[in-house]
Amino acid sequence: MKYKLGDFVRFVDEKMEGYVTRIFDDQMIGVTGEDDFEIPVLASKVTTVHGHVAKGQSTGTQAGAEAVVPAAEFKKHGIYLGVVSDNKAASVVHFNLVNDTSYQLLVTLTTEGKQFKGEYLGIIAPGTGVPVYSAQLADIQLWPKFNLQVLFFTRQDFEPQQPLTFSEKFKAKDFSGSKKSVPVVNQQGWLIRLDEPEMVIDAQKLKESFFKPAAEKQEIEKPQSEVDLHIEKLRNDYQFISSHDILRIQLEQFKKALDAAIVHQLPEITFIHGAGNGILRHELHKQLSKHQKVQTFLDARKEKFGYGATKVLLK
Repeated sequence: MKYKLGDFVRFVDEKMEGYVTRIFDDQMIGVTGEDDFEIPVLASKVTTVHGHVAKGQSTGTQAGAEAVVPAAEFKKHGIYLGVVSDNKAASVVHFNLVNDTSYQLLVTLTTEGKQFKGEYLGIIAPGTGVPVYSAQLADIQLWPKFNLQVLFFTRQDFEPQQPLTFSEKFKAKDFSGSKKSVPVVNQQGWLIRLDEPEMVIDAQKLKESFFKPAAEKQEIEKPQSEVDLHIEKLRNDYQFISSHDILRIQLEQFKKALDAAIVHQLPEITFIHGAGNGILRHELHKQLSKHQKVQTFLDARKEKFGYGATKVLLK
């Protein structure tokens, strides 16, 4: 298979082109055009429009020229996997090995599913990021296990780091956090640190921790007057969560915000739950009707929310 996810291809027999968004097997791929409709097609029926070599990537067997870095500025740590969405095909994500150190890195990636497969081999220059793997985000449960190996090299007078190994079978929860700016790549994505910095123990703080009270008063943050319970506002990985868990997460956020409003003695708070199938609205109203601190509740301003929000008046 000469194609990989994210490649831009053109149909041989038709005036169509698009991005490779799925690889079914060695003969069949899925191509998504401007209409966002994925078309299964034989790999022999398309051709690459143009190719490119990612910045910082080298396929040679020897390290190239290396810029001299002053000793005070030499960075020994900063290796990440940055998972970013494809600019043209949002359903595809690319794993970028980011080298934010001053070392040159010799990197290999082997995936482990029903069989082992070598995915990437290359030298990654300092301050660069290179795509090493691509996948369909919706197929995360089918992703293989990642086995990364990294060797460090520099011609300068610095002791090389110990070889780095990383082995992981990713799950949806690994992408539940908010996106961050991926170093070097300068795109928003999920960031996975591969070389954790050395832990520095502060003896004084460690000593103080032994004398802390067993229970300290928790500070509860004051909630907004309007709380949006739509799942896409609460979690980034909502497309991987079952409807049962979505409802549970929304109700937990509702209870947390309601309790905070009571603690801060707010006169009222509005929960935006949407119209939908009415299940969340029903559960909210059921709990509000039994709450001792709730004076009453009613549909919020219809001209602003329609029938998708509930206003709660507190005692």
